[in-house]
Amino acid sequence: MSMKLTRRALLGGLAVAAALMGAPLQANAAELTKLTFVQEWPTPDGFWIPWILGSKKGFYAEEGLELEIVVPPTVADTMKFLGTGRAQVAFTTVMDVIFARGEQAPVTAIARYGRGNNWGIISSEGKPLTVADLKGKRIGIYNDAWTKAQLGMMLADAKLTLDDVEMVAAADDTVPLLLQNRVDAITGITNAEGTEMMTAGNQKASFLPATEHGVPNTPIFMLAGNDDWLKAHPDQAKAFLRATEKSIRYAAEHPAEGVAAFHELYAKAFDEKYITQQWTDTIPLFGAMGDDLMVNNEADWTALLAALTKFGVVKEVAAPTTYFTNAYLAK
Repeated sequence: MSMKLTRRALLGGLAVAAALMGAPLQANAAELTKLTFVQEWPTPDGFWIPWILGSKKGFYAEEGLELEIVVPPTVADTMKFLGTGRAQVAFTTVMDVIFARGEQAPVTAIARYGRGNNWGIISSEGKPLTVADLKGKRIGIYNDAWTKAQLGMMLADAKLTLDDVEMVAAADDTVPLLLQNRVDAITGITNAEGTEMMTAGNQKASFLPATEHGVPNTPIFMLAGNDDWLKAHPDQAKAFLRATEKSIRYAAEHPAEGVAAFHELYAKAFDEKYITQQWTDTIPLFGAMGDDLMVNNEADWTALLAALTKFGVVKEVAAPTTYFTNAYLAK
């Protein structure tokens, strides 16, 4: 999914695999069940802070689990690892789950990460834009179907089409296009492109939310599980989600501790300034830390699937509950 690209632009791809084992609190290491947890991108980023910190604090060990956090060689490998059972769980995107299910891959979203879609149009500080203002403008984009579909939905809100703007495709990062004044605005999310505008561009970007202009508010990121593993080990799946929920809550309450834990493992991935800002930008997306923190909303999925078919991103879709379940969030 395009919005994942920019936060790696500072360093480019890094193909590594790292095992992270939390200090056990209630179980000996020999008694822990190892879960392979594949990530969404080949470069570690601040989105991973909850399970990095949760492992260090022993939250997974309390549930009898040991996480092996695997950084995939390429972005396409996340669903391959999960679908073939080389990983039991994955941190991924809603679109990756939908596309994988379309290819009959045995993967299901088991929890959301964040409460909504924070994608939109980003312009320079002090230069806010309306949708109508986009007519005739140069827009930096990622060259994928979902980016173009979301942009098309926004433009339609002002009775415009993609033909009314000049799209400039970025290879891996739209932010330099904006900072170098090669475009008037870019597409992206608040805690990736928005973060980079703050850390690399030293400015708080102006943001035009897509969800205020016809784009579904379905969360972008998901935790997913391999279907065969979920059916065979439901208690482990529930334990994994309990520990992850505890980890999200703790990391949100102790951001500096989370950033420090990240840099113990991945100091070469990004500088501390970027990760600190990215986690700061991510925490508000969880909203209230209530009982529904990780619960998927069927209405969100219904709206997203309808939009995907309407704008031709996918040819056909199944029922929303085909793609997600909340069954493993049961306490």
